Amino acid sequence: QVRLVESGGGLAQAGGSLRLSCAPSETVFAIAAMDWYRQAPGQERELVARIASTGITNYVDSVKGRFTISGDFGKREVYLQMNDLRPGDTAVYYCHYRQHWGTEYWGQGTQVTVSS
Repeated sequence: QVRLVESGGGLAQAGGSLRLSCAPSETVFAIAAMDWYRQAPGQERELVARIASTGITNYVDSVKGRFTISGDFGKREVYLQMNDLRPGDTAVYYCHYRQHWGTEYWGQGTQVTVSS
């Protein structure tokens, strides 16, 4: 069973930066897109950023200009550079992969806490 393993979460002060990384436990073929989601307590999970195999990226409005998603589809790794962090960014962050035929994989989540 493929697992996605996230790293890089932790505690940051407002205005600070963190970088998240995600890699699969074994090879995942034909990845169509790699995403980062987040879920804050009492809220629904939301899509933060996506990078498609075409290179096209998308962001939720609240992180535009502050977060940057990048990916290496050859290594099957995805990253999220988070700058100018705000307390509202506090959440558990999950990586998510979708293959071209629809199979999806999720990471176990990594906590990001931003103090004011």
